[in-house]
Amino acid sequence: MDKLIKISILFDFYGKLLSKKQYDVIDMYYNNDLSLSEIAEEMKITRQAVFDILKRAEEKLIEYEDILGLASKFYNTEKSIKDIEKLVDQIIYIGSEINEGRIIEIAQNINSTIRKILY
Repeated sequence: MDKLIKISILFDFYGKLLSKKQYDVIDMYYNNDLSLSEIAEEMKITRQAVFDILKRAEEKLIEYEDILGLASKFYNTEKSIKDIEKLVDQIIYIGSEINEGRIIEIAQNINSTIRKILY
Protein backbone atom coordinates (compact mmCIF):
# COMPACT_ATOMS: atom_id res chain seq x y z
CA MET A 1 0.00 0.00 0.00
CA ASP A 2 1.24 3.49 -0.82
CA LYS A 3 2.74 5.14 2.28
CA LEU A 4 0.59 8.25 1.88
CA ILE A 5 -2.60 6.22 1.84
CA LYS A 6 -1.45 3.92 4.64
CA ILE A 7 -0.53 6.75 7.00
CA SER A 8 -3.71 8.67 6.14
CA ILE A 9 -5.84 5.62 6.96
CA LEU A 10 -3.96 4.94 10.19
CA PHE A 11 -4.29 8.63 11.09
CA ASP A 12 -8.07 8.34 10.71
CA PHE A 13 -8.10 5.43 13.13
CA TYR A 14 -5.44 6.42 15.65
CA GLY A 15 -4.71 10.12 15.14
CA LYS A 16 -6.34 11.17 18.41
CA LEU A 17 -3.90 8.92 20.28
CA LEU A 18 -0.95 11.04 19.14
CA SER A 19 0.32 14.06 21.00
CA LYS A 20 -1.12 17.40 19.84
CA LYS A 21 2.14 18.28 18.08
CA GLN A 22 2.36 14.89 16.34
CA TYR A 23 -1.31 15.14 15.34
CA ASP A 24 -0.82 18.61 13.87
CA VAL A 25 2.32 17.66 11.93
CA ILE A 26 0.72 14.56 10.41
CA ASP A 27 -2.41 16.53 9.57
CA MET A 28 -0.48 19.35 7.89
CA TYR A 29 1.86 17.01 6.02
CA TYR A 30 -0.55 14.32 4.82
CA ASN A 31 -3.95 16.03 4.75
CA ASN A 32 -2.99 19.62 3.91
CA ASP A 33 0.01 18.68 1.72
CA LEU A 34 2.37 21.17 3.38
CA SER A 35 6.11 20.73 3.04
CA LEU A 36 8.38 20.21 6.03
CA SER A 37 9.61 23.80 5.64
CA GLU A 38 6.07 25.18 5.55
CA ILE A 39 5.16 23.20 8.67
CA ALA A 40 8.32 24.38 10.41
CA GLU A 41 7.46 27.98 9.63
CA GLU A 42 3.86 27.51 10.79
CA MET A 43 4.91 25.85 14.05
CA LYS A 44 7.98 28.05 14.57
CA ILE A 45 10.34 25.09 14.88
CA THR A 46 13.15 23.78 12.71
CA ARG A 47 12.62 21.67 9.62
CA GLN A 48 14.63 18.90 11.33
CA ALA A 49 12.28 19.03 14.33
CA VAL A 50 9.29 18.66 12.01
CA PHE A 51 10.98 15.70 10.31
CA ASP A 52 11.67 14.03 13.68
CA ILE A 53 8.10 14.61 14.91
CA LEU A 54 6.70 13.27 11.63
CA LYS A 55 8.81 10.10 11.74
CA ARG A 56 7.94 9.41 15.39
CA ALA A 57 4.25 10.00 14.70
CA GLU A 58 4.31 7.64 11.70
CA GLU A 59 6.04 5.00 13.81
CA LYS A 60 3.41 5.43 16.54
CA LEU A 61 0.54 5.02 14.07
CA ILE A 62 2.10 1.83 12.68
CA GLU A 63 2.73 0.57 16.22
CA TYR A 64 -0.90 1.19 17.19
CA GLU A 65 -2.06 -0.75 14.14
CA ASP A 66 0.35 -3.60 14.89
CA ILE A 67 -1.03 -3.85 18.43
CA LEU A 68 -4.73 -3.12 17.87
CA GLY A 69 -5.26 -3.98 14.20
CA LEU A 70 -8.40 -1.84 13.93
CA ALA A 71 -7.80 -0.65 10.37
CA SER A 72 -7.13 -4.12 9.00
CA LYS A 73 -10.11 -5.54 10.92
CA PHE A 74 -12.30 -2.77 9.52
CA TYR A 75 -11.25 -3.42 5.92
CA ASN A 76 -11.52 -7.20 6.29
CA THR A 77 -15.01 -6.80 7.72
CA GLU A 78 -15.98 -4.44 4.92
CA LYS A 79 -14.75 -6.94 2.32
CA SER A 80 -16.68 -9.77 3.99
CA ILE A 81 -19.87 -7.72 4.04
CA LYS A 82 -19.44 -6.94 0.33
CA ASP A 83 -18.99 -10.67 -0.30
CA ILE A 84 -22.24 -11.32 1.57
CA GLU A 85 -23.92 -8.65 -0.54
CA LYS A 86 -22.88 -10.50 -3.71
CA LEU A 87 -24.24 -13.78 -2.34
CA VAL A 88 -27.54 -12.12 -1.48
CA ASP A 89 -27.73 -10.77 -5.04
CA GLN A 90 -27.36 -14.38 -6.23
CA ILE A 91 -30.20 -15.42 -3.90
CA ILE A 92 -32.39 -12.67 -5.35
CA TYR A 93 -31.57 -13.85 -8.86
CA ILE A 94 -32.39 -17.48 -8.01
CA GLY A 95 -35.57 -16.40 -6.21
CA SER A 96 -36.72 -14.52 -9.29
CA GLU A 97 -35.94 -17.52 -11.54
CA ILE A 98 -38.16 -19.80 -9.47
CA ASN A 99 -40.70 -17.02 -8.89
CA GLU A 100 -40.36 -17.16 -5.09
CA GLY A 101 -41.40 -13.73 -3.84
CA ARG A 102 -40.74 -14.44 -0.16
CA ILE A 103 -37.09 -15.36 -0.81
CA ILE A 104 -36.64 -12.21 -2.88
CA GLU A 105 -38.23 -10.06 -0.15
CA ILE A 106 -36.01 -11.49 2.59
CA ALA A 107 -32.88 -11.15 0.45
CA GLN A 108 -33.76 -7.54 -0.39
CA ASN A 109 -34.18 -6.82 3.34
CA ILE A 110 -30.73 -8.30 3.94
CA ASN A 111 -29.27 -6.10 1.19
CA SER A 112 -30.98 -3.07 2.71
CA THR A 113 -29.34 -3.82 6.06
CA ILE A 114 -25.96 -4.32 4.36
CA ARG A 115 -26.25 -0.93 2.66
CA LYS A 116 -26.96 0.71 6.05
CA ILE A 117 -23.78 -0.85 7.40
CA LEU A 118 -21.56 -0.01 4.42
CA TYR A 119 -22.89 3.30 3.24
